Amino acid sequence: MRRMNTSHFIACGVLAGAIWAGLAPRPAAQSVATVFVGVSALPMDKEAVLADQTVIVREGKIVSIGPTAKAQIPAGAIRIEGKGKFLMPGLAEMHAHIPAGQAPDSAVERTLFLYAASGITTIRGMLGDPRHLTYRERAARGEIVSPLIYTSGPSFNAKTASTKEMAVEAVIAQKKAGYDLLKIHPGVPRDVFDALAAKADELTIPFAGHVPAAVGLMRALEAKYASIDHLDGFVEALTKDPSATSTFFGTNLMNDVDESKFPALVSAAKAAGVWQVPTQVLLDNLLNDVSVDDLAARPEMKYMPPETMKNWIGTKQKFLQTSQAERAKLLGLRRRFIKALHDAGVPFALGSDAPQFWNVPGFSAHRELRSLVDAGLTPYQALRTGTANVGVYFKTESTTGTLAVGKRADLLLLDANPLQGIDNTWKIAGVMVNGRWLSKPDIDKRLAEGS
Repeated sequence: MRRMNTSHFIACGVLAGAIWAGLAPRPAAQSVATVFVGVSALPMDKEAVLADQTVIVREGKIVSIGPTAKAQIPAGAIRIEGKGKFLMPGLAEMHAHIPAGQAPDSAVERTLFLYAASGITTIRGMLGDPRHLTYRERAARGEIVSPLIYTSGPSFNAKTASTKEMAVEAVIAQKKAGYDLLKIHPGVPRDVFDALAAKADELTIPFAGHVPAAVGLMRALEAKYASIDHLDGFVEALTKDPSATSTFFGTNLMNDVDESKFPALVSAAKAAGVWQVPTQVLLDNLLNDVSVDDLAARPEMKYMPPETMKNWIGTKQKFLQTSQAERAKLLGLRRRFIKALHDAGVPFALGSDAPQFWNVPGFSAHRELRSLVDAGLTPYQALRTGTANVGVYFKTESTTGTLAVGKRADLLLLDANPLQGIDNTWKIAGVMVNGRWLSKPDIDKRLAEGS
């Protein structure tokens, strides 16, 4: 039996709602062409750098990519000098949270801008609210500065899905409302999950998120989750005693792990082909030995309100009081899972769980990239989880995920090559969201306006 405090996760919407107020709407994609001249292009369909390219964008789409010497720049185009810079597809945050409930519109728009400002041009909201459907449409129309939004509905958990009837009714209602997926939280009983999954399959709406203790990893793989987030259930599936109670992804189970089961779990995940969104940085933040002072000194923390910071500081201090050996063992085990699953061909998508403990929207996706590389992925492999892989996940390869003619103009311009060092994704020269260009000075100015 596994126990987890779901308030940590359901509170994400509350945390997001606390982010400081925002930004006035700006014009949508420029109607005139925007041209990146002389840039090094990273297509992300392969590990390559195409030197001295000129990329032309018009009305939200890439219309031309080719050698600068042969480029025909349209009259009146907005020209962006790309010499010494690197252009790649925008990143996705596949475990995002958007303010919900009574959060003011300014807080919602501020959060969406924080994602966009960091080069996050697609998000998958993982704790939905009816308001998010409206914001999904507003973002698609370019009325706000926002990534492309996919959103789950409200959570299925011990309170909202305690019976089969409740779960089935909620699946039907969320499908009718137009949500993109269902979010599973801990606490759902096995028979309720089975009914939920059957109805979801019947209505062709995917489900993703946590693996409830009563469901377990093998049933989750069999049920074909759209994604298992946080590597939930993997550590628990290694335990010698299946009835052992788990806290916070198995922090307390390190003395009960049977590592001989490890290869079989990797093989089962490979056979199932279920996507993984590890959110490793969330665990790194809480379980590593980095001090509260060092975490609080991260530059992006200035965008979080004091009450949120107080909560995060208190939680980190509690974890630092627990066994350092057990924390280190869990982090090491999770990194082994990430490397082994990825090497086996299990599909991965980039997600950090923001805003959650020490994860500021947008910024934390870059920290998750570092966590993936620290687990053994190459910079290219890590970057694919937030670019090309996302197009595969959403079945939108023809329009998103790579740098190619005809693709949606979601772009990230960098001052250094991220293939040579994953931390170079922080060196942002500008972001294009659905054809709307945001220069670094413009981004900095708008961030300052809301802080």
